[in-house]
Amino acid sequence: MAVNKNALIRFHALDKCFSNFGKQFYLEDLLAYCNAALYELNPNAEGIKKRQLFEDIKFMESSQGWSVPLERIKEGRKVYYRYETHDFSINKQPMNEVEAEKLKAALLVLSRFKGMPQFEWVNELILKLQEAFKLQSHDREIINFDANEYLKNIHFLGDLFNAILYKKSITS
Repeated sequence: MAVNKNALIRFHALDKCFSNFGKQFYLEDLLAYCNAALYELNPNAEGIKKRQLFEDIKFMESSQGWSVPLERIKEGRKVYYRYETHDFSINKQPMNEVEAEKLKAALLVLSRFKGMPQFEWVNELILKLQEAFKLQSHDREIINFDANEYLKNIHFLGDLFNAILYKKSITS
């Protein structure tokens, strides 16, 4: 399942519903709450159907998602959903390795702007993000950029960068 911003909005809306132990959220309530969150972002949005809601719940319960401990409580013919524990939330989950690698790559992109006159804030931001997410910084810069309109073989740059970063040898 592709994680786009609408999916993240739905996941956070479901998280709020599952965390609320003061109200019983049945399937129709969950669907209405997700659609309201989507309409708030974009009034022209179509909303989602039950099938998408079931897929979202399935993803949240999977190991690729957040492995949420969700319980389904049957009341008559209807079932309502909530977390098994009061203190669980997808916002409280630690960052996984894939997310950490993506954040490191984003920090490397930001570090390209170090020293430029209009981007003094980049140094501060990089340090804050590294501290907040407990990411190790590289004590050496791997790559610097200058403008060169005649640059050839730019398509090798990503492979070279990763080889240097992970200290892997490459062959031609």
